Amino acid sequence: MKKSIKNNMDNGKPGVGIGVIVVKDGKILVGKRVSSHGAETWCFPGGKLHFGESFEACAKREVFEEAGIFINNVKFITVTNDIFEKEGQHWITIFLQADYASGTVKEKEPNKMRKWQWVSWDRIPKPLFVPLANLKKTGYRQ
Repeated sequence: MKKSIKNNMDNGKPGVGIGVIVVKDGKILVGKRVSSHGAETWCFPGGKLHFGESFEACAKREVFEEAGIFINNVKFITVTNDIFEKEGQHWITIFLQADYASGTVKEKEPNKMRKWQWVSWDRIPKPLFVPLANLKKTGYRQ
C-alpha cells in the first residue's frame, strides 16, 4: 500500500505556486533553494500565489522579492502537479515565462534562495526542484 501524503495545507488542499522562467539573452534564471520543501535543489524564481492575486502580479512580485529584478511580457506556459513525498506536501505549480526587463540580480532572500545564475536550458544545475523536473518531463523547452 502506498504511503499517504500529509497535505501542506490545513484545509487538506494542495498549495498553488508560481514558477517564473525569466529569459535574458537566451538564458534563464535559476537559483538554489535553501529552506522549505525542496531544499538544495535548483529552480526558477517563484512562490505562493496569494488570495485574489493574478498570475502575472504574483510572478512580478516573487521575482522582485527573491532576485531584485523586474520582468515584463509575462505569459502562461503550463501547469504541473507536484508531490513532495519526503516533505509530505502537494503543490500545483503554474509556470509562466517572462522577459528580463531591468535590475541587477541579488540574493534578496538568502534564507530562501541563493546562488542565482543565468544558464542555458540544457545547463540547469542538478538536482532539480520537483516542479522543474516535472516541467522538463512535459517536453517543454525554453
